[in-house]
Amino acid sequence: MNEAFIRQACTDLIVRYAYLNDERRFDELAMLFTEDAVLYRPSAPEQGIAGRTAILEAFRKRPADTVTFHVTSDILVEVQDEESAQARSRILLLSATRAREAGALPSEQKPPVPGIFRDRFRLTPQGWQFAERRGMFWI
Repeated sequence: MNEAFIRQACTDLIVRYAYLNDERRFDELAMLFTEDAVLYRPSAPEQGIAGRTAILEAFRKRPADTVTFHVTSDILVEVQDEESAQARSRILLLSATRAREAGALPSEQKPPVPGIFRDRFRLTPQGWQFAERRGMFWI
């Protein structure tokens, strides 16, 4: 078992999630999850979204004029065995309403919101994927 490889693969998932989320590449984002994964969004930490298809649909329902920027830090991955790992990480969410004019700054900027994610990963034939992603805002 190569623990360093597993830690890096899981760290890459966490970072990739932030980029794909902010770039609104939701089809690719959903593929980071196992078919039976559960996502708990920071905005609704007690309400699980079960299954890759449901996760994709939830992201597609986001308002088109919302822009986000997730800053991810302090990623700590703990390898459990050759096929499972868990992690925790911190996020800082910046969000606003997209500007109507190209190149203009977003309007209606919201205050930054700190939060955390607790993740469970599973090795699948497609590689490492989220089996569970549980987010919550801190303040």
